[in-house]
Parts: sequence; structure tokens; C-alpha cells
Amino acid sequence: MHKIRVQLRFNDIDILGHLNNTVYFSLYDLGKARYMEEAGLRRGPEAPACVIADIHCSYFHPVHYGDEIYITTRCDEIGDKSFVLRQQMVDGAGEVRSECRTVMVYLDPLTGRPARVPDDYREKIRAFEQAEPDSDIVCY
Repeated sequence: MHKIRVQLRFNDIDILGHLNNTVYFSLYDLGKARYMEEAGLRRGPEAPACVIADIHCSYFHPVHYGDEIYITTRCDEIGDKSFVLRQQMVDGAGEVRSECRTVMVYLDPLTGRPARVPDDYREKIRAFEQAEPDSDIVCY
């Protein structure tokens, strides 16, 4: 599992005094980008290899300015043309404040169309997750 600490900015807080719901997605995007960079999945900005096909966020507890917040990211499953990332926003004590599930679709860098997730992507994800082929990452 990948984990980064995120900085909350004053402008991220809404009139009710907690993290604005739109900011959650920005922080989750940052976690996804860092996960993909560190796992070796980025192919360069001129030919993005993956796009978000579906994303859902569940909010459990509010986040306030000054809270110590981390984004965790892990791959739950790898399909033929997509993979699923599960992310959590956790505080310094480990309490889950929200959870995000994202389906990422692999794009052929030449055509920009959905294509089979390459074997090297699968291998890099498994290695980054320090998982064995028979781990809890579902592959189909």
C-alpha cells in the first residue's frame, strides 16, 4: 500500500469549517499520480496511459483545517482493460475519514483508445504492492 501525507490549505475549507467535498478528489488524484509514478506506470505527459472511467467517494468523518491527513492507495483488481484503485483518507491516528474507489482504463498510447493492460503494468503493480501472483489482487 502506498501512503503520502497531504497538506491542507486554508482555501480547502468550506463555510462549515471542514474540507470541501471537491477537494477530496484533488487529494485522491494526487495520491493516484504519486502511486503511478512510484510504481513506474507513467509513460509521459504526451501520451497518458490511463484515464478515470469511474470514481466514487464515501465520506465517513469530516476533515478540518490542521488535521494530519494521509492518502493511502492500493490496487484491488486488474482486469483486461482496466484496474481498480482503492484509496483512503486517514488521519494521524489511523481513523478512516473517507474512501475512494476508482476504475482506471488503460489507453493505447498510439491510438488513445482503451486497450489491454500490458503485462509490464501488471508486473509493476504486483511488485509495487509487494504481492505474489496468488495475492489478494484479483486479476482477470
